[in-house]
Amino acid sequence: MSFKKIFLALPVLNEIDSLPKLINCIRNQTYKNFEVFVCVNQPEEWWNNDKKYICENNQKTIEYLKNIKDIKINIIDKSCRGKAWDDKHYGVGFARKTIMDAIIPFAKDDDIILSVDADTTFEADYFKSVVDNFNIHKNATALSVPYYHKLTDDEEANRAILHYEIYMRYYSINMFRIKSPYCFTALGSAIAVPVWAYKSIGGMTPHKSGEDFYFLQKLRKYGKLILWNNLKVYPEARFSDRVFFGTGPAMIKGKNNDWDSYPIYHYSLFDEIEKFYKIIPELYKSDISIPFIDFFNNSKNLFKPLRDNTKNTKSFVKACHNKFDGLRILQFLKSSQKNIKKSDESILIEFLLKFYNKKFKAYFDDKMQNFSFNNSSIKELNAMRNFLMSIEEDYQKKDYELI
Repeated sequence: MSFKKIFLALPVLNEIDSLPKLINCIRNQTYKNFEVFVCVNQPEEWWNNDKKYICENNQKTIEYLKNIKDIKINIIDKSCRGKAWDDKHYGVGFARKTIMDAIIPFAKDDDIILSVDADTTFEADYFKSVVDNFNIHKNATALSVPYYHKLTDDEEANRAILHYEIYMRYYSINMFRIKSPYCFTALGSAIAVPVWAYKSIGGMTPHKSGEDFYFLQKLRKYGKLILWNNLKVYPEARFSDRVFFGTGPAMIKGKNNDWDSYPIYHYSLFDEIEKFYKIIPELYKSDISIPFIDFFNNSKNLFKPLRDNTKNTKSFVKACHNKFDGLRILQFLKSSQKNIKKSDESILIEFLLKFYNKKFKAYFDDKMQNFSFNNSSIKELNAMRNFLMSIEEDYQKKDYELI
């Protein structure tokens, strides 16, 4: 099966300044069989409050897109008066779903929906790399594309994005380390899905934010994800409240030194999840008490419904992984982290010295053991980001070879 066409799914809100750079990236692609669907969106009520300027920005965006003649662009207008979102159904999740659902009638099963954001750039062979990847892994339900935030001239923004990216890569590494099925990193600007897979899962479930996470989780439960691509996407590092949580809001919180929502979870908590994974086959026969299970086992009858609805150990294991998914893992980590009385930096360094001692000492000098999110230089923060990325990429490539 050869993938013939890429359909870009692009949600846009207040992006007139960022769009031209993205459009040029699209225009310069070596793979030319593509079509763009854009949803310019915001709530209707913004026309009548202090966010009217965003509505006006969106109108400029619509005019800009209409004037592009060398790229086929389909505009879904959820911005003009009378066409914008109501006060209950709005946000980037609704925009992405609206776009992807609009693409389906025009696409064949072997085409690809490529989710992108207005603040993201990529290289000229990016579309080709995605098509080539799916042509190799024909049964994969999605591709979670590797990412890399380019630094800016703003030191405050650089410090915030590097902190956030270190958090994400540390999390991903530990999920790979314990062999979790949910070891993907969800970025709306870095997801590709075959049309057949999108239809098979019943499409995207809309969320105001975090839709990328829930979307990939849904696809992972249906089948295998590709976690490596030879080309990356490059999201912009910027303070943004366009979504309710994610990169932009994390940076805003981080600017005020509030990282409570994005802690460096102690590696021992991931080890507890790994213990659960290892005993799942035994749970088919009888209950076992360990911290991860006890956290969810309020009814003391947690696994009986799963046993009753599965025919053998193999199907029971799958049912357990589906029930105790990425969201449940995060709930366990967040709650359990409250009992860890160590700084994020000490947890990070302790982890690296325990699991990657030789590589860490070969990469850094001794002063990096005094690493600090607030006091280390941008150069040192960037070095830590790049070091974690190298570990993560090793895992991604090994997983890629096993698909």
